[in-house]
Amino acid sequence: MATEYQNLSEYDSELMPDKELVANQSYAIVVAEWNPGITMSMLNGAYKTLIQNGADKHKIKVVHVPGTFELTFAASKLSSETKTISGKKVNKYDAIIVIGCVVQGDTPHFTYVCEGVTQGITELNLNPGGCPVIFGVLTTNTLQQAKDRSGGVHGNKGDEAAITAIKMANIVW
Repeated sequence: MATEYQNLSEYDSELMPDKELVANQSYAIVVAEWNPGITMSMLNGAYKTLIQNGADKHKIKVVHVPGTFELTFAASKLSSETKTISGKKVNKYDAIIVIGCVVQGDTPHFTYVCEGVTQGITELNLNPGGCPVIFGVLTTNTLQQAKDRSGGVHGNKGDEAAITAIKMANIVW
């Protein structure tokens, strides 16, 4: 969580899974085109962080959707994709990151979009056998707060989402 006391882009690389393990995994990033100055910066941060931590650029799929509300639909489609390994069907992606930005306005639209996407991503994460879906959605009061969290003074929430995706993809049960 972004606060004035914590930069979103700071993490201990010693606590990350082995890069060779990450190199064999597949990731998807779904990014909203609404507020592109914010979301494209977050996408770049997430992509760069995945690569820096061992992900193969050929195993990262990026999908663009019109807005934040549409993130859930695309993530649902991606989470249902499978591949076959040793005769067994498994999730095609080891983790999916959703990236969006909703800035408070003068109408209740902000609340409806935020509640809808939050509930949708939560439901995807509760799907038995599904892959982790990482919530990289900024919900801010002002555009400046969003800028501060997408490569500004508070780092980049895209970086944080990628770190979370790698860690969640490598949880050992």
